[in-house]
Amino acid sequence: MKTVLRGLIRLFPAPFRAQFGHGMLDDLEHEYQHTRARGRAATVWFAVATSWDLVRSAVAERVSPSWTRPQPSIDEGPDMGWTGKDWLTDLRFAARSLRRTPGFSAVTIGTLGLAIGANAAMFGVVDAVLLEPLPYGNVDRLVHIAATAPGSGLADEFGVAAEFYVQYKEQSRLIEDVAVYNSFTNTVRLGDRVERLRLSWPTNSLFRTLGASPILGRLPVADDEDRVVVLSHTMWSTWFGRDSAVIGKTIDAGGAMRTIVGVMGPEFKFPNADVMLWISNEVRAEGITPGRFGATLVARMTPGTTPDALSRELTALSKRLPERFGGSANYARIIEQHRAVVRPLVEQMFGRVSSSLWVLLGSVVIVLVIACANVANLFLVRAEGRQRDLAVRRAIGAARSQLIRSQMSEAVVVALAAGVVAVALAYAGLPVLLRAAPDDIPRIEEVGVGAMTVAYTLGVAIVTALLCGLAPAIRASAPDLTRLREGGRGSTRRRGWVRDGLVVGQTALALVLLIGSGLLVRSFRALRAVDPGYETENIFTFQIAPEGAHLKDGPSYAQFALNFMDRLRQLPGVESVGLVENVPLNEGTSVLRVKTEEMGGDPDGGIPLNVTFEAGDYFKAMGISVLQGRPLETTDHAASPRNVVISKTAANMLWPGKDPLGRRLQRQGLTTWETVVGVVEDVLQNDFREKPEPLIYFPLVGPQPRSWAISSPAYVVKTARAETIAPEIRDLVREVAPTAPMYRMYTMAGLAEDSMTQLSFTLMTLGVVSALALILGAVGLYGVLSYVVAQRTREIGVRMALGAQASRVRAMVVAQGARVVGIGVAIGVAVAFTVTRALGSLLFGVQAVDVTTFVAMSLSMLAIGLLASYVPARRASRVDPIESLRGD
Repeated sequence: MKTVLRGLIRLFPAPFRAQFGHGMLDDLEHEYQHTRARGRAATVWFAVATSWDLVRSAVAERVSPSWTRPQPSIDEGPDMGWTGKDWLTDLRFAARSLRRTPGFSAVTIGTLGLAIGANAAMFGVVDAVLLEPLPYGNVDRLVHIAATAPGSGLADEFGVAAEFYVQYKEQSRLIEDVAVYNSFTNTVRLGDRVERLRLSWPTNSLFRTLGASPILGRLPVADDEDRVVVLSHTMWSTWFGRDSAVIGKTIDAGGAMRTIVGVMGPEFKFPNADVMLWISNEVRAEGITPGRFGATLVARMTPGTTPDALSRELTALSKRLPERFGGSANYARIIEQHRAVVRPLVEQMFGRVSSSLWVLLGSVVIVLVIACANVANLFLVRAEGRQRDLAVRRAIGAARSQLIRSQMSEAVVVALAAGVVAVALAYAGLPVLLRAAPDDIPRIEEVGVGAMTVAYTLGVAIVTALLCGLAPAIRASAPDLTRLREGGRGSTRRRGWVRDGLVVGQTALALVLLIGSGLLVRSFRALRAVDPGYETENIFTFQIAPEGAHLKDGPSYAQFALNFMDRLRQLPGVESVGLVENVPLNEGTSVLRVKTEEMGGDPDGGIPLNVTFEAGDYFKAMGISVLQGRPLETTDHAASPRNVVISKTAANMLWPGKDPLGRRLQRQGLTTWETVVGVVEDVLQNDFREKPEPLIYFPLVGPQPRSWAISSPAYVVKTARAETIAPEIRDLVREVAPTAPMYRMYTMAGLAEDSMTQLSFTLMTLGVVSALALILGAVGLYGVLSYVVAQRTREIGVRMALGAQASRVRAMVVAQGARVVGIGVAIGVAVAFTVTRALGSLLFGVQAVDVTTFVAMSLSMLAIGLLASYVPARRASRVDPIESLRGD
C-alpha cells in the first residue's frame, strides 16, 4: 500500500512534494495501519477514498498550485459563505464517518440523548403547568385578594368577608370586576347515582371576571338566585355522556334540586380541576353580618393598574366598613389593622409548586451542560487524532471554514440523532415521572409530549450541536502543519487545558447537584423524624353522608354516628373506633375566637383558636396522648353538660402556668360556657412542617337552641387490616345508610406519605439527576485521563525504562486527576453557596448552607474523582517499556 500511495503522491507538482510529500506519506501510512485494524471493508473503503482524494487534489494543484497563491492565515476567521449543498455533502460524509466508528457514535448519541430526554420530559411538565397561559381573558390583570391584620391574633393571611366583596365591587376605581368563591364537598344525586363531589358556590360575576363562556347553555344571572347550576366538562362527560340536551334538566346538588343552565369547556377548571359544578349565587349588601372572614376573592384590574396600587386602594376602602356595616368593637380593631393582600392569580395558583419545578428544570439543564462537556471532550480527542489528516487537507488548500464545517457536521448529526432518542425517552419516561408527581400540582393531568416539547427538543439539539462541536471544530481547523514533517509526533499538551477545563466544569456542576440532593435528603429525614402527635400506621379513615327524615338536627346526627361506631367496632380485627370532623393531614380546622372567665366581660374579647369535633375512642385510635383529665365520653354528646377537651398549646395560651381542668371557656357570640375536662397532646393538623395549632375538641352536640349538626364526620378505625378493610366497611354502610356515598377513604400512613409528596418528588427527581451528573462527571474524568495516558505512553515507557516505580507512575496520573477534580470541587462549593438558596422553600430542619452536607458531598466528589483517576493510573503503571519504545 505504501508503494501505491508513493505513486499517487508523485502526481503532485515537485514543489508541493518537496514541501509536504514525506509528511503526507507518513500520515497516510499511519491512517492505513489504523484502518487495517478495523477490518477488510474499512481497508477497502480507505484505499478507494484516499486514492480518489489524492487524484482530485493532485489535479487541483497542477491547475492552481497552492504554493503560488496566497495561503489563508491559520488565524483567519471562518468563511461564512457556506451553501446548503456544502452542508448536505458534509452531513452525508459525517454520517458515513460515524457509522464507521460505532463505539464513538453510541457513546455520544446515548449521552446526549439521555440528557436531552430528561430536559424534554421536565420541560413538558413545566410547559403544561407553568408556561401554558391560563384559559381566561386578560390573565395579566387577574389577581387574588386576601387580607392580613398584624397584631389581631388572626392568621398571617386570611380570607375576607362578604362586606369586603360588596365594598370593593361598588367603590373600587381600579377593579373592573370582582367575584367571591369557595369550594367544598357535598352530596350530588342523579337518579340512582349518588356521589360526594367537590362543588363551588361563587357569585355569578365569577365567569364574567375570568372572561369565561359556556360551550352549552348560558351563565347564571341575578334572577336565578341559587336555583341553577353550571356543569364542568368532566361532569357533563361522565354523568351525562356529553348529551347536548342536558340543559334544563335538574340535579340534586348541595342539598336541593337545581336546574342545569350551562356547561363549561374542558379548559375551565376554577379554582381547581376537582370542582364538578358551580351553584349560582348573589351577595347583596342588605343582611350581611360583618366579620365572617374566610371568603376568597378574584378580581380583574383596570388596564395599567399594579397589584401594589390596588392593595393601597382596597386597604383604604376597608377602613370604611365598620361605618357602613357596623360590627363589634373587636371587628373594628381588626379592620383598623387590616391590609389588603393582592397578588397575581398565576402566582396564587402556581407559586407553591413553581419553585420545585424550576429547580428541577434547572437541574436537568445542568446535566445537559455536563453531557455537552463530555461529548465536547470526545470530539476534541477525535479531532486531535485527525491532526495529520486535517493538516494534509489544510496544506492542499482547504479553507478553514471547510474544516470547521466538516467537524461541525459530525456534531450536528450526533445532536439530531440524540434529539430523536430524546423524544423517545421523553415519551417513555414522562408517565413514570407523572406517577411520582404530587396529585395537587395544577394542570398536571394536561402534561404530555406535545408539539411544544418536540420543538423544544429540536432547539436543544441544535444548541447542543453548537456547544459540543464548535470549540473542537475551531481548534481542529487550525492544525499544526509541522506535523506533516514530523510524521505525527507533534505534542498535544497545549490543548490539554481545554479538556481539563471541561472536566473542571463538569465536576463543579455535578457537585452543585450533589449538594442540593444532600440537603433534600436531610430535609426528608428530618420530616420523617417529626412526631406529629398521633400514629400513622394501621389506621383507616373515611366519611359518609347519610340523609333521611330521621336525620333532622344535631342530636339525631350524633345518635346515628354513635350507633354506627358501635357497628364498626364489631368488625373483625378492629381495635378501636372514633370520629373527628377534620382528619389531620387531610382537612384544615375552623378558627373561632374564644375567651375565658379571667378575660372579663367584653363579648368581643378572647383569642382565635382552632376548633374541631370528636367522639368515640378518637384519641385512642389515633394514638393521641391524654395528658390530663379524660377524653369526651358518650354522655358529653348531649345538650348538657357542655364539656370540651383542649390541646396542650391551647391550654398554655388560655391559662398559662395554670391547671386548665375544670376551667371554662366561651365561644364568641354565645352566652353559654364549656368546661375543660381533658388536655391532650398537640397534633400537626395540616403539614409536618408547621407548628402545632392550639385546638379545642367540641362534642357532637352543642348548646340549644343553636346546636350544630355534624352530618358527615370522618370515622377513624384502628386495625391491622387498614389496607384491606374498606370493602367490609362499604357493605356495612349499605346496611345502615343505603343511599349514603362513602368517600375520602385513606390510610393515615398514605396521608403521611402524601404530605411529603412534593419534597419526595423533588428529592427523587433531583437524586436521579444528580446521580446521572455524577456518573457523567466521573466518566468524563476517566476518559480524559485515559487519553492522556495513551498520549504519554512513550514518555511513561521511558520513565519506567529509566527505573521509575509503578507506584510513582500511578501517583503521577492520580495527582493529575486529583488536581482537576480539586479545582472543580472548589468552584462547585462556591457556586453551591448561592444556588442552594433556591431550595429554601423545600428545606426543613436544615439550612441552605449546611456545613455538614457541603463537606460530605465535597469529599464524596473527591473520592469518586480519585477512583475515576485510579483506573487509568493503574493501566499506565503496567506499560511495558520495550513495547512502548518499539514504535520509535
